[in-house]
Amino acid sequence: MSKNQVFLYDTTLRDGAQREGLSFTVQDKLKIAKQIDKLGIHYIEGGMPAANPKDAEFFREAKKLKLKHSKLVAFGSTRYKGVIASKDKSLKAIVNSGVKVACIFGKSWPIHVRKVLKTSLKENLAMISDSVKYLKNQGLEVIYDAEHFFDAYKSDSDYALKTLEAAEVGGADFLVLCDTNGGALPHEVDEIVKIVSNKHKTPLGIHAHNDSESAVANSLIAVRSGVSQVQGTINGYGERCGNANLMSVIPALALKMNKKAITNSRLRLLTETAHYVSEIVNVTPDAHQPYVGQSAFAHKAGLHVSAVSKDKDFYQHIDPSLVGNASRVLISELAGKSNVVIRAKHLGIDLSKEPRKVEKILKKIKELEYIGYHFEAADGSFEVMIKKYLKKYKPLFRLESFRVLMEKRKDTEVLTEATIKVHCKGKRIVATAEGNGPVNALDTALRMAIGKAYPSLKKINLSDYKVRVLDEKKGTGAVVRVLIESSDGKESWGTIGVSENIIEASWQALVDSLDYGLKGK
Repeated sequence: MSKNQVFLYDTTLRDGAQREGLSFTVQDKLKIAKQIDKLGIHYIEGGMPAANPKDAEFFREAKKLKLKHSKLVAFGSTRYKGVIASKDKSLKAIVNSGVKVACIFGKSWPIHVRKVLKTSLKENLAMISDSVKYLKNQGLEVIYDAEHFFDAYKSDSDYALKTLEAAEVGGADFLVLCDTNGGALPHEVDEIVKIVSNKHKTPLGIHAHNDSESAVANSLIAVRSGVSQVQGTINGYGERCGNANLMSVIPALALKMNKKAITNSRLRLLTETAHYVSEIVNVTPDAHQPYVGQSAFAHKAGLHVSAVSKDKDFYQHIDPSLVGNASRVLISELAGKSNVVIRAKHLGIDLSKEPRKVEKILKKIKELEYIGYHFEAADGSFEVMIKKYLKKYKPLFRLESFRVLMEKRKDTEVLTEATIKVHCKGKRIVATAEGNGPVNALDTALRMAIGKAYPSLKKINLSDYKVRVLDEKKGTGAVVRVLIESSDGKESWGTIGVSENIIEASWQALVDSLDYGLKGK
């Protein structure tokens, strides 16, 4: 085994599923497994075949998967006390699952042996060695997870090491040191891994939880200190505070530590994988997540943007394209001239030699932000605004009027109806539509009115709608900010409206959304 080789072990489908509020269907697990394989992770832990019907079904269905890069792993525990390994239900379920790799955990901490397993320290060692040996005799690759290892080592180092020796005697292919409570710090992991590495020839692994916000750091320092397998989850999902986030571990290994983990071409799938899994599990992606977050390479301050426009390395620790991400220039009251020039360039407009126009646009942005606009979250509205200022804007239609009616009857649902009158491509059009709220009714009526003129409108959908009260002290008379997120299936964009009237603010954001999505054509 090369000293630079690090094997990646994904436990999203088992440990990640223990996150509060997260639940996988069998189909979810199969889809995620295929995506993880596409990324090039070496091991995919599918779950515990003896634990529940869902995991058992997953392993049956997983036999149909044609994994190209990953080995599927079944997880379980060491044999039960006083039971022969070949008769143990958990171990038999692993063998019967049809996988070629097993991962079993055992106790490292004497207090757990006595109070949880309620057996002797000697029997625990036998349970570990017997279980590993049985699985090896069945022709499986065996990974042994030493549960609570770092806490156990700090409490009783001699016994903790004996548990590893028992797994090694049984023939384990990897000895994985687990920070199950997530309380270890990097300097402790560094010291303990070095000691264990000097005592064992069997390759080591690390399984870190994030309760001290150190899971990624602990994983990386463990690699530096001698481990060759890193266990973690996509986006750091897991019980309590989560597990080591493979979306941060992988690029750090590949780009900063010169370790062989996945190929450069697959590394570019990192952002796609992070977002794909978050969509499957219905968890909003963390925009500020390192490497793969939407804001990971976003530049807002004018000085930063000016520097990045000269050399991207000035305020970026890596080239975002290496992990499938991209730089973004944000527009806000903190923006400088470079922000405006760069964003205009995205529109195909060169303002680099027109400083007066840039200054006027920047002044307008700051005036609007002062009264409540927030262009950082509304890239679509910014581009519509800049086109209007430069007289390059082509309106989709001309509004004559719109009216929204709401009716609430006793013991009945609220009824909402919108009527809109517009002039579109030489025609006056009147359209009326019902909706499950005033914005929905207005959106539907507008689409009815201009849909024939703009067939591609069918592809644009509103994916999110947010309202924020800007001056809470004014109560119901306060100015509100409406943010709308839209998508055409390929691209997403944000638009904004600000008014004392929530319907008017929504209308502004809605029109900008369609203007941007149809590019004003």
